[in-house]
Amino acid sequence: MNYSFPSHLKLYGPQNRQPVPMSLDASRRYCRALACKHYENFTVASWLLPRRMRQHFANVYAYCRWADDISDETADPQHSIRLLNWWESQLKECYQGEAIHPVFVALSETIERFEIPPDPFIDLLRAFRQDQCKTRYDTADELLDYCCYSANPVGRLVLYLGQCGDKIRVQLSDSICTGLQLANFWQDVANDWERGRIYIPQDHCDRFGYDESMFARHEFNDEFRQMLGAEVDNAECFLRRGLPLVDLVPRWLKLDIALFVHGGLAILDAVRRQNYDVWSKRPTVSSTQKFRLFVGCWWKLRHGSLGIAL
Repeated sequence: MNYSFPSHLKLYGPQNRQPVPMSLDASRRYCRALACKHYENFTVASWLLPRRMRQHFANVYAYCRWADDISDETADPQHSIRLLNWWESQLKECYQGEAIHPVFVALSETIERFEIPPDPFIDLLRAFRQDQCKTRYDTADELLDYCCYSANPVGRLVLYLGQCGDKIRVQLSDSICTGLQLANFWQDVANDWERGRIYIPQDHCDRFGYDESMFARHEFNDEFRQMLGAEVDNAECFLRRGLPLVDLVPRWLKLDIALFVHGGLAILDAVRRQNYDVWSKRPTVSSTQKFRLFVGCWWKLRHGSLGIAL
């Protein structure tokens, strides 16, 4: 089968299966390089982590990065599904102690060290497969079900790394991750439309009188403003409900979690500052704003509880 991969994935794609596993040290380096190259916040976030944890976070990130690229960069849904199936087969080999791909050689060490089950890794692939065939959501419940697989597993993986994945903390983490996913959706309404996707539930569109022809015209009107305003408020509720998690994780993880939450809130504020006009310009958080968030969260960590709003 002729697979077509993004350039940075070609070397280790299914068409170039390695005859023997890459060494553990080389696999670790590969995951670190991938994380730093393709995730602009990873280098900053890694400074906040104990040195003993940075490699493990890079390993988990590398798995997610590969799955995401397989899903979105091939421009062929059926092709992407075949590649996602191949990626899951590599995961199964990893759990059977037969890892060959460099991501899984490194990840196997993390899985063993923190006793991570396959479920969160597999759940992410389920979401990526769904993206290939489902581009509209009838109800909010359908969208939240998607978030259970597209976003929440990432938070659960972080809790495994923090060795603090009890029921209460999982629920709080799920709320944060769902809120972040929704914030990203409302930031990227225009980009998602260009990819053929609408994440605003259809029943919400119907309630506000905003139909698909208006999406096609990138029409910004009162109906769209009110509709997106309601979505933004809902996403904020999810983020704030999860904020108490900051005070329930190990100290070394507090600042990272706080930055994720407040970063999501900053995205929502950016949407509001544009009066919800995400058609003309994608809302972003500036480097200055990110620095202020970092300082604010760090200050609260030094002087009291982070599990409250800044």
